[in-house]
Amino acid sequence: MRFRDRFGLRKNRGDSVAKFDREATDADIEALIAFARSRKGVEFFVEPETFATDTTAVAVADDGEWTRRRVGSPKVIGKVARDLGLPVYDVQIVGYPPRMRAWNERNRDRARRIDPGTPGEAVSS
Repeated sequence: MRFRDRFGLRKNRGDSVAKFDREATDADIEALIAFARSRKGVEFFVEPETFATDTTAVAVADDGEWTRRRVGSPKVIGKVARDLGLPVYDVQIVGYPPRMRAWNERNRDRARRIDPGTPGEAVSS
């Protein structure tokens, strides 16, 4: 069976792959698409590749709920965003939206009410 590069992950990757991370997969892209289709007001924020992490994108809904996935390259999430008719931003230029921080705070407080021993970090898949 021949592998299909549905989202252009291999084609747009370039020569470098982060050293301590796995590569982006179709499942990563499909998770971002599913998130975007199931929520209102989604925007994508591209995070740069680092030595330890592949290029990622954070999808943020209008209520601040978010998820982060590997995307392999900014071109990949750019194509996904165009296909979905959604905006995509470079997080190094625009930063994260305030609603994302507010969502983290609301959920951190909620977790503490349920289990006072819960650490303050929000969990996103």
